[in-house]
Amino acid sequence: MKNDISYLMGKFLLRRELPLNEEEIAELLTNECISRVAAIQKIKKRLTCTRCHNQKAHLFSSHYCITCRKHCEYCRHCLSLGKVKSCDFLYFWNGPTQQRVKQNHTLNWSGQLSRGQQVASNAIVETIKGFQKHLIWAVCGAGKTEMIFHGIEKAFENGLRVLLATPRTDVVKELEPRFRQVFPSIEIAALYGGSKDKDRNASFVLATTHQVLRYKEAFDVVIVDEVDAFPYNYDQSLKYAVERAKKERAALILLSATPERRLVNQYGNYLTKIPRRFHGHALPVPTMNWVGDWKKQIRRQKLPKKLHEWLTIHEQPILLFVPTIYYLEKVSNALNRNDIKHQAVHASSKNRHHAVDDFRKGLCSVLVTTTILERGITISNVAVAILGAENEVFNEAALVQISGRVGRDPQYPNGDICYFHYGKTRAMVRSVKQIQEMNQEKI
Repeated sequence: MKNDISYLMGKFLLRRELPLNEEEIAELLTNECISRVAAIQKIKKRLTCTRCHNQKAHLFSSHYCITCRKHCEYCRHCLSLGKVKSCDFLYFWNGPTQQRVKQNHTLNWSGQLSRGQQVASNAIVETIKGFQKHLIWAVCGAGKTEMIFHGIEKAFENGLRVLLATPRTDVVKELEPRFRQVFPSIEIAALYGGSKDKDRNASFVLATTHQVLRYKEAFDVVIVDEVDAFPYNYDQSLKYAVERAKKERAALILLSATPERRLVNQYGNYLTKIPRRFHGHALPVPTMNWVGDWKKQIRRQKLPKKLHEWLTIHEQPILLFVPTIYYLEKVSNALNRNDIKHQAVHASSKNRHHAVDDFRKGLCSVLVTTTILERGITISNVAVAILGAENEVFNEAALVQISGRVGRDPQYPNGDICYFHYGKTRAMVRSVKQIQEMNQEKI
């Protein structure tokens, strides 16, 4: 066979995704090196997508298919990865398992772990050695990336294949150059929507959780970052994909700054909590400011007095969070009326990346945003305000994440985070309590 079939190991692909001709596929099927399964099945009289395990009737549709010349059902839930139709098959490796070469001294990093990071790192190494499961609950700014370096190095020493999955494309893009630098001798594939990378059986795969749907029994070590983040936390198919991507005997490590109580209870003794940031300082605790009916004021292009005063006294960069795009635009108008220079961004903003870059460079002093920036942005000496903190979009996890934007720089470990509200919510109270409890815990 001319083509390198190692590409197929651990994959779960449609026919059109296979770099093989019909004769080669037939040979592999005959020799039982690969198997195939119907892409859409009926399980207990319910249509089921074999790739994403969707069983919701409203997420299936049908059309006339030019391939089978019949009406075909297809899954709308995983459509972004390519259409899965009822006349399709999904192919997976069924041949001998490849033994990977054990590689020593792969980590090119001379940094020093904090005490908390070292505790987490040790737990991760032991989890990988024993093919166990573990949850790392580390506060925002604890330095989770550095915590996993030695565990990944241990995996390569033992000839293991590693997956690091995260819900957000931005995180994959940020992590790729960093991991290529610290593991220069390791073949790394970075997979996300629109990426040019194609995994040719790389030892280390960085991927969005959606891309993990293309794998089956592929990895010895699976690390999932931001398990509390959208869409992973809200989409059962992504959790299903992670489970399927693991080998039968594999280590599973979950990372989160704000894990659900259900997950904390589920992991019990397989949990390590890191209550301190890498620089050792306590987390800034949010303050709460009642501002009355702020929506009414904003619709009149007026800023609540307390918010206006807060914006005026802060001379450092300011992140101002609002609950919806509608109020983002209204707040922007009110800021303009008060001659406060700023930029405003949300998930669909065409200028989002440019505006964030300007903010990072100090070219913009106030950035108004929705929850799209609750994660993944680190600005030195930033002050953060939330207008409408009582809105349901600001749940406990979101409030803790937003509060975690403040005080990350060791030169500016103390910062101001303020909830401007029209009535306290349980989420607001719980988020403050969680931060206070973390500050009281010992490593």
